[in-house]
Amino acid sequence: MKAEVYPKNQSGGWKKDTLLYRMGVLQQFFFSSFILYSLSLLLIFCFCFLLTGSIASAAEMPEIQRRGYFNIAVKDNLRPLGFRDANGNLQGLEIDLAQRLAVDLLGKPNAVKLQPVANRDRLSVVLNHKVDFAIARVTATESRSRLVSLSVPYYYDGSYLVVKDTGIQQINDLAKRKIAVLNHSSTIGDVRYYVPNAELVGVSSYEEAREEVESGKVQAFGADASVLSGWVQQYPQYRLLPTKLSTAPLSVVMPKGLQYDDLRRQVNEAIARYLAEGWLKQRAQYWGLP
Repeated sequence: MKAEVYPKNQSGGWKKDTLLYRMGVLQQFFFSSFILYSLSLLLIFCFCFLLTGSIASAAEMPEIQRRGYFNIAVKDNLRPLGFRDANGNLQGLEIDLAQRLAVDLLGKPNAVKLQPVANRDRLSVVLNHKVDFAIARVTATESRSRLVSLSVPYYYDGSYLVVKDTGIQQINDLAKRKIAVLNHSSTIGDVRYYVPNAELVGVSSYEEAREEVESGKVQAFGADASVLSGWVQQYPQYRLLPTKLSTAPLSVVMPKGLQYDDLRRQVNEAIARYLAEGWLKQRAQYWGLP
């Protein structure tokens, strides 16, 4: 730090050492501190006003309503949640939910643009404001809730076991048998808990798992119901065993921030209403979800 230099007065003493000088310095110090303190309060007040006033009042829902439609990220390759039919049209439980929210919250049919998204981008498209929200098989977890807002669950997914052998009717029939599980998946712990004597065989993909079951190398495959239900629909020779091994709530992914309060409230209230009315349960059964 640069040293301060003080000029001498006519008597040969240092001005800094005089009583009057010291009093002047103190007055300047207190006056400067008071000004800085006042400016700080003013800045804090202005900042709070911006947060609670102009930013919060620029609600996202009115903007969406003026636009006239939702931009919603969905899956297009995950039967029965979101997939394409023979004509290339999107359908499934999550597609139904997206379209129902558009009708109920915006008051007109087809008030939605569906944007297919890869698994790795389900959160980033919301964080980067590329869509209004995502309905794309996102499990509600604490770590995700730190990044985005998660809605009331619209479906409770979870681990099940799928088999081909008609002689296997319940989970106890798999004791000391081989069960395929995806490498590093949470299903491994679920299967170990319910069938502790089974031999687990790691696979790297669903296709590899099906090949293992088809060849008879394993007698079952454990994975999420939302995936296995589509598998059973595509390959009717397979069946889901009735025991649910775990529960995983699926939620709509929405952005954080005061300006999105209205959007989050309306989406949550709508989903709660669909649950109470039984509409979501009916649609899940329609799409073959347990």
